[in-house]
Amino acid sequence: MAARPSASRRRISDRPNSSAWQVGLFLAPAVLLLAVYIGYPVAYSVVRSMFSRDGSSFVGLDNYGSVFTDPDTGIALRNNLIWVLVAPALVTCLGLVFAVLTERIRWAVAFRMVLFMPMAISLFASGIIFSLVYQQDPDRGLANAVAVGVHDTFGAPAPYPGAQPRPTVEAPSDADGFTTTRHYHTGDVVGLPMVGIPPSKLPPAAVAAAPVHATDTQLAGVVWLDVALGSKPGQPDHGKRGMPGITVQAIRDGTVVATATTGDDGAFTFLDLAPGNYQVRMPAGNFAAPFRGLTWLGPALITPVIISAWIWITTGFAMTFVAAGLAAIPRDALEAARVDGATEWQVFRRVTVPLLGPVLLVVFVTLVINVLKVFDLVYVIAPGSAQVNANVLALQMWQVSFGASAGGGDLGIGSALAVLLFVLVLPAVLFNIRRFRRERR
Repeated sequence: MAARPSASRRRISDRPNSSAWQVGLFLAPAVLLLAVYIGYPVAYSVVRSMFSRDGSSFVGLDNYGSVFTDPDTGIALRNNLIWVLVAPALVTCLGLVFAVLTERIRWAVAFRMVLFMPMAISLFASGIIFSLVYQQDPDRGLANAVAVGVHDTFGAPAPYPGAQPRPTVEAPSDADGFTTTRHYHTGDVVGLPMVGIPPSKLPPAAVAAAPVHATDTQLAGVVWLDVALGSKPGQPDHGKRGMPGITVQAIRDGTVVATATTGDDGAFTFLDLAPGNYQVRMPAGNFAAPFRGLTWLGPALITPVIISAWIWITTGFAMTFVAAGLAAIPRDALEAARVDGATEWQVFRRVTVPLLGPVLLVVFVTLVINVLKVFDLVYVIAPGSAQVNANVLALQMWQVSFGASAGGGDLGIGSALAVLLFVLVLPAVLFNIRRFRRERR
């Protein structure tokens, strides 16, 4: 005798197929919004990309030909490729590391909140912050302040940057410094008056320059700052102070044969020289401009700088997602691995990472989609002189469409760039959708 269906199953099967129109009724507002704000703009961009600048004539695929032959688009594509290859992987790895480490500290919630806090700041404001951090002037830019501090710790700055001999000395500048054109003999005294810096730049130890004398086996001289009111140029008189700490070299036939350092009164002496002709050189290291840090916002480093800002912003996002996935991992699997003798590194590499694989993949693909659309940071951080070198597709599309670059205001080519960007983002979006459906099944 066949079993009778239960009352609940009978009620479900007896219902008419009314669920379809109910689902459609609930989805209709969302579908309408998607059609108005996504479907229509996409369709309009595709159609507009096949018309001329003012939209009056049909040009077919000519705009796409212009896009792929434009060197600025080539730079933008290259930079987008660098972003995709570098930024998402770094952020995902950092998010994984921070998520694992925060599980082992007492103030994990506070630490995660601090790391996630940059997500609460708009990309525009973050761009302003990092444009200040990477300013060239060490007095304003934090990055160069640190770089100059480290550099000056291991290499002392030049004592007299910008100083140079008075033109009457006839010591033209070259790559090695200032070398006198005149030749001197042993027993001579060399006078080297200097200009180019104010007296306030002299060290406190500097005293008045005094005449010096040399024996038949010596070559002596004095280096002084030749700046004083009412004094005769070229003479160490009227209280003109010497320039201590300057390295001076005796040159014979292009070879350095002796080296001396000026004292507090600017005097120096080369001892035990053989008879002959000598030139005197003050090496360039005495007068080199001080190290002012790196040109972070220049053409060479602008893309890594912007990527570093994006990493700072999005690492908290990746850490939060990975931490949620980490909390769902069965602790039995981790403990079983430890009981079997696995080290913490082995547990992390062979158990934690494989179990977090689906979460890491979702985070990575989401970040890829985001970097393909990056615009705000590039626009704000990159100065006008380096914006071409930092260009990305989203910024190029805006410049071409709205007249921010030469030949701008062309909505036809701008729409073609928008379609190109949509085509590049579409595979990552479809991959995410397929993965979500697979996980539901």
